[in-house]
Amino acid sequence: MKNDKSIKWGIIGLGNIANQFAADLMLLDDANLFAVASRDNDKAIAFAKKYNCSKSYDSYEALFKDDQVDIIYIATPHDSHAELSIKALENGKHVLCEKPLALSYKDAVRMVEASKKNNKFFMEAFWTRFIPSVKEIIEKVDQGIIGDLKYVKADFAFYADEKQGGRLFDKNLGGGALYDIGVYPLFLSYILLGFPKEIFAKSIYHKNGIDLQTSMILQYENAQAILLASIVSESDMKATISGTQGHIELNSPWYIANGYSLSKKDKEETFSLSNLGIGYTHEAIECHNCIRNNQIESKLWSHQNSLDLSKITEEVKTQIGLEF
Repeated sequence: MKNDKSIKWGIIGLGNIANQFAADLMLLDDANLFAVASRDNDKAIAFAKKYNCSKSYDSYEALFKDDQVDIIYIATPHDSHAELSIKALENGKHVLCEKPLALSYKDAVRMVEASKKNNKFFMEAFWTRFIPSVKEIIEKVDQGIIGDLKYVKADFAFYADEKQGGRLFDKNLGGGALYDIGVYPLFLSYILLGFPKEIFAKSIYHKNGIDLQTSMILQYENAQAILLASIVSESDMKATISGTQGHIELNSPWYIANGYSLSKKDKEETFSLSNLGIGYTHEAIECHNCIRNNQIESKLWSHQNSLDLSKITEEVKTQIGLEF
């Protein structure tokens, strides 16, 4: 039963991620999936029926103009994030936009500026920042539990079958390993160590120019991060965070970890922290809290955080010669 003060959501881009997000949104009493939009009207109608949604539209513009919608979740392919977010903000909507925010730092700046100009909440949908395990290990690192942080290792890798097609191998949609999944290990390094002094990156390429696998070393004043993104190989999908007095290992898959281990002087403790639903619920809760507090950005994943990550990702893009 939804309460009377529920926040009304709209969703555009009704693919797999939107389905997962919608299912998680159903777990919140104060969230109302009110309207969805797709350029395929049949798809919009089917999605709305599946999640008991009040309205479906056959154009994004129609949803932007629905006065009853409070916030729009944008889950379209990467290449459309910037323009759609800006249009939604200009129509007076709060926006949660899927990562990566944009395919260029310049566009990411435009998106943030639109949020400020229209005084509307805007956040990159970096759900990993809000899951309990990641929030807790960030706090422990900040408290110095493992001493001075020296090393972060994080992979995001899986084998994708090109024969099945899809946006991963579509250069026009911002496909490839870096922008689809490489932003995750870059995020972890950034949120723990900050902006790097130097970045070194090398890739294995597809014949169409996208990166299939990218390895990155981020150099800091007194620390390093070794990161991998791949859509042509498997990995254990664990993340290791090492300091002078111990190390933390996030459970696999680390970006949505349901717990972690903390090792100090041959003593290991394990911690279990379950996620609500798949894990998207936590970022939706953050959106609700910010909107109700009249904030246009999150303190946990701010506009500046997104801009920094966009700049880091763009430097990797430049180094590996990736062009969209």
